Amino acid sequence: MTAPGGITIDPALVDLYKDLHRHPELGFREHRTAAIVADRLRASGFEVTTGVGKTGVVGVLKNGPGPTALLRADMDALPVREDTGLDYASTATATDEHGGTVPVAHACGHDLHTTCLLGAARILAADRSGWTGTLLLVFQPAEELGAGAQAMVDDGLFDRFPKPDVVLGQHVAPLPAGKIAGHPGPSYAGSDSLRVRLVGRGAHGSMPEASVDPIVLAAATVLRLQTVVSREIPSTATAVLTVGSIHAGDAANVIPGHAEIQLNIRSYDTAVRRRILDSVERIVRGEAATAGAPEDPTITEIERFPVVTNDADALRTSLEAFATWLGQDNILDPGAGAGSEDVGILATTAGAPLSYWLLGGADPSLFTTGDMTDPALLTVPSNHSPHYAPVIEPTLPIGVAALVTAARTWLPSTH
Repeated sequence: MTAPGGITIDPALVDLYKDLHRHPELGFREHRTAAIVADRLRASGFEVTTGVGKTGVVGVLKNGPGPTALLRADMDALPVREDTGLDYASTATATDEHGGTVPVAHACGHDLHTTCLLGAARILAADRSGWTGTLLLVFQPAEELGAGAQAMVDDGLFDRFPKPDVVLGQHVAPLPAGKIAGHPGPSYAGSDSLRVRLVGRGAHGSMPEASVDPIVLAAATVLRLQTVVSREIPSTATAVLTVGSIHAGDAANVIPGHAEIQLNIRSYDTAVRRRILDSVERIVRGEAATAGAPEDPTITEIERFPVVTNDADALRTSLEAFATWLGQDNILDPGAGAGSEDVGILATTAGAPLSYWLLGGADPSLFTTGDMTDPALLTVPSNHSPHYAPVIEPTLPIGVAALVTAARTWLPSTH
């Protein structure tokens, strides 16, 4: 298997990818994945440390004087039931934090990220005569929880291992396979996920007058929350507020005692973020007071991602190197997106520039018009969809080649 640019890819990586896809693991539970990663890094000659940030794996390959390049891949999966119809689709389940059984799938492509970095590690280790410096490979847990990067930092990532001069990484996206995209500056939004518990007073369904109905309260709260972005945030600001979960009650004829809402906020500006959070609290407490709730609601943070900012010079260096073998027409600027990532924590903590790009992974035949703003493209399965799965060819070989190219670009050549 050969990628553009003449980089030969081990065909066995396809089997590895399918195996990881069949066996997804939730954040901080990536034990099987981490063991596979550690074994393959050792076989390539890396010094390997496991259990960094709970289930993270770090591989170090020192190859003479020079800078240190950190290459990062995330390993965790999502509580999503896969519906791709692939013969290597996941049927895995896990126990969630509440003791319930949930389906698990690699609906975000982290299995591809892991496979690509392992493939790149093998190529770079076999070519030690061609570069000098240090490779620091970080296989990170719990990106979906927004906690894995910080957990590795808190576990001494940059005290126990060489501090990087650059942080490099990629994320597969619903762009045409064969394309790579990157945006300089603020590129991926900050994200806050909140759990809101609304307390009412339960009653028989035939006696609503004896209740404070938390379902009606939740419905009123959800509708009012929809006005935050449309009526309280300047139209020039980027912001999203999504209510992704509502849970209340178990029977048609019983008014329950409480309801739970989970919501997600995306923003780029700290002042906008603060205004949204304050508005959420005001609305939640105001609606509860209006309903006559017997207890104040509680608002709990589930996860938080900081804004990801690409260093303009570092990203340009990587993209220009990709263009030499992929072609300038296949290098895109997607603009700033509302998706979120925690890779920026690694760069900001290390004080190193970040070069983070998107790897096209969708069937190119779906992009018939060539217009990336075509509304029809909204039907292309996106990350986190139960139908999401990148096409293996050419996504996998290009992903490996991109990481190899980026590393060789930042580590001095000995030729």
